[in-house]
Amino acid sequence: MAIATINPATGTTVRTFPELTEAEVEQKIGVAHERWRTYRLTGFDERAECMRAAADLVEKEVDHAAQLMSTEMGKTLASAHGEALKCAHGMRYYADHAAEFLADEVLADPSQVGAERALGRYQPLGVVLAAMPWNFPMWQVMRFAAPALMAGNVGLLKHASNVPQCALYLEDVLRRGGFAEGCFQALLISSGKVEAILRDPRVVAATLTGSEPAGRSVAAICGDEVKHTVLELGGSDPFVVMPSADLDRAVATAVDARVQNNGQSCIAAKRFIVHTDIYDAFTEQFVARMRELTVGDPFDPATDVGPLATEQGRADVEELVDDAIAAGATVLCGGRRPDGAGWFYPPTIIADITRDMRIFAEEVFGPVASLYRAADIEEALEIANATTFGLGSNAWTNDKTEKERFMADLYAGQVFINGKTTSYPELPFGGVKRSGYGRELSTHGIREFCNLKTIWMG
Repeated sequence: MAIATINPATGTTVRTFPELTEAEVEQKIGVAHERWRTYRLTGFDERAECMRAAADLVEKEVDHAAQLMSTEMGKTLASAHGEALKCAHGMRYYADHAAEFLADEVLADPSQVGAERALGRYQPLGVVLAAMPWNFPMWQVMRFAAPALMAGNVGLLKHASNVPQCALYLEDVLRRGGFAEGCFQALLISSGKVEAILRDPRVVAATLTGSEPAGRSVAAICGDEVKHTVLELGGSDPFVVMPSADLDRAVATAVDARVQNNGQSCIAAKRFIVHTDIYDAFTEQFVARMRELTVGDPFDPATDVGPLATEQGRADVEELVDDAIAAGATVLCGGRRPDGAGWFYPPTIIADITRDMRIFAEEVFGPVASLYRAADIEEALEIANATTFGLGSNAWTNDKTEKERFMADLYAGQVFINGKTTSYPELPFGGVKRSGYGRELSTHGIREFCNLKTIWMG
């Protein structure tokens, strides 16, 4: 894929960028490695001052940042504004809490290990490569960059090839915030150059958010090199609705959860599993609300759903929907691309899905909802867990016993009861099964790229 800004609402190429040569990549790795030698010795206060200054810039420039995101990957302008402000919040969160999260851990009774003093100390690992996706082109990056930089690491960013201006903006805003040259660099490269970077001894760890095949590749290379990785590889999140739920709230949230970011979110609800007693009522409202959504120009305030980010992405969605239709699934709304320019796809609901359909097992990265009927909580849980993914999950119920069952038995990295799965700096984020491993955000996210060094003093 060319490194270029291609407006997904029109399909036109706005700007192209040359790929870095091998020599240029080598030079940037060298700069990062040399910078880490001194940056790791800086204090939390100095790092926090730079991070807060960068957050101030993001807030001041929110309109510009939002326009970049909407132009490059098609999210609505309102959504892009929210993403930029979320970045600033995450930056301040780690500026405020890094020293606390990485404080020495002192043993209550060092005499148990024959010491006068024993402690665990968190220290940065070094140069970390981040391979990031286009769907949240600033937030995905910053939720790595903010904790990594506050911990004393330095970062190299291999961003998706269709959001180069977002990548360069993030590098620039951190530099203008006060981070020294080499602390955070965007590498405008194709995926073919990633392996050499991962195998470079100066690069000590990697994090990737993206597809399962990409995760497998990075994990295999880093496993061969014995380097630490954090992987977030997508999901097919269940959204379970039981009879005791507030049906109106559940339906409204279901619509938002499915079409957020034009349906292109790893933690978007994708499989809607509804108890048979309320299935018809839920379906009637769900279909009506999805039909009401406005698909169009992401810069138009009236637009609810913009285009898919890439032409191939729309083709992938169409392929899954067409396969289900051919195998006997029922389309309750949507299901056909509109005429005209751009990579638009309508909000769609598919019912009567069987397990031999690809849509049952594969993640649909677009505004397509799969609808299932469950006879009871046992069947609802069985359907919910019948996936190779395990990132997020949602359950709607006001029954205390059912809440406990869902918290205990939904097999996922996150369970949201009576609410939409989302990410917060304050909460750990990550998955199980083929959704990946490791955690981002919260205390756990900043510690992922630290060496917990045991110190014993006699």
